Amino acid sequence: MSLRVLSAGAAQRISRRPLLTAALLFCAVIVKANGQTATATTSAQNHPVMVSRLYTGSDGQSHIDQVPVVFHDASAAAVRRFRDPLKASVEVKTSDAYFVQGAPGTVQTWHNADRKRFIVVISGEAEVTTTDGEILRLVPGATYLAEDLTGKGHIFRVVGNKSWVALFVNFVR
Repeated sequence: MSLRVLSAGAAQRISRRPLLTAALLFCAVIVKANGQTATATTSAQNHPVMVSRLYTGSDGQSHIDQVPVVFHDASAAAVRRFRDPLKASVEVKTSDAYFVQGAPGTVQTWHNADRKRFIVVISGEAEVTTTDGEILRLVPGATYLAEDLTGKGHIFRVVGNKSWVALFVNFVR
């Protein structure tokens, strides 16, 4: 397997809050760079933020669907901290986060996600293939939810000639 964790020792020393804040800021910059306004309510209504979800169906096979991120008024503490009216999704309890890198051509045959996690792609491109042949392209700036913890799983491959780098944010077990 050619995937590797970047700075494994350092990842354990990094507290979750700064790392998650950095990931959210990174996503906001990507959204802004794509011409969308992350703070405008009308923009969020017209262009909902979607997360691609990889999950195990009742048939025991992995499937892909798109789920919208639902935004609510931010807490009073968040409004005071950022001094702007914000909207936020529901909080997700996370346990740890780390960076993963896959070299061009890396392939992992049938396997499941070992934990429920968000995956935020930073660079490079990869593909996930389900048992029914559906392909999910993992591209920079997008967020994915991996929760196919049982069943046959999926195939993962890095495509193109660049390394694939992503931030994995694990949910609390």
